[in-house]
Amino acid sequence: MTGSHGPGSGAGSGGSLSREAAERLADTMFALAAPSRLLILAALRDGSRTVSEIIAVVGMEQSAVSHQLRVLRDHGVVSVERRGRERLYGLRDEDVGALLDHALRHVLELDGAGRNAVRRSRLDSAG
Repeated sequence: MTGSHGPGSGAGSGGSLSREAAERLADTMFALAAPSRLLILAALRDGSRTVSEIIAVVGMEQSAVSHQLRVLRDHGVVSVERRGRERLYGLRDEDVGALLDHALRHVLELDGAGRNAVRRSRLDSAG
């Protein structure tokens, strides 16, 4: 996820997607498909953190955080750098943060549309 949208990015004209790009995208989406990993990514949204700092923010066990960070790193969603004896984890690039923002906005819009549909349904049945 480098932010490249030009030739070779997998997106063709008209929004088509090559099989290879679809597989890579599905692989990335897998990394985002666990609430615990999303909590970790949200904790990294404001900047890089150590494992201890992530644990304090998300309230998970150290072993669980380490496992989820390994999944996120293996799928190219987070990066890691050494800082002395600690590892500092951060979002791989700004596209990861933007993807999180867009996904959250989508979910909130769906929630709003769902509530509006329930309200309309209740109003229709009451009248």
